[in-house]
Amino acid sequence: MNKIEAIIRYERLQDVQDALDEIGVSGLNVTEVKGCGRQKGYTEHYRGSQANISLLPKLKIESVVPAELTERAVEAIVAAAYTGETGDGLLFVLPVSDVVRIRTGERGVDTIRHRTPAGWGY
Repeated sequence: MNKIEAIIRYERLQDVQDALDEIGVSGLNVTEVKGCGRQKGYTEHYRGSQANISLLPKLKIESVVPAELTERAVEAIVAAAYTGETGDGLLFVLPVSDVVRIRTGERGVDTIRHRTPAGWGY
């Protein structure tokens, strides 16, 4: 299993969700984040004052998927999040050694598997 973490633009979230749904990945967490990198931020002028805004708002999506689905999920996210502009984001893939459902104690990849309208998904 792998955990995919992607930092994306707000406006790309629905496209990313749709792309993941198409390959059977519907379980994900979304967190509002701020960060800086190559995009560098911008300068804002307000009532004669200047403010340098270096931490820009983004969304972080996280999903745990089986190893055999990881590359398809990565490709789906990259294609859906892409605008071609600086600030499109980053994607990280991290190994997950185990998953435990707290309520039942169930462990392993079947823990993240669930029924969707299209069949079984992650």
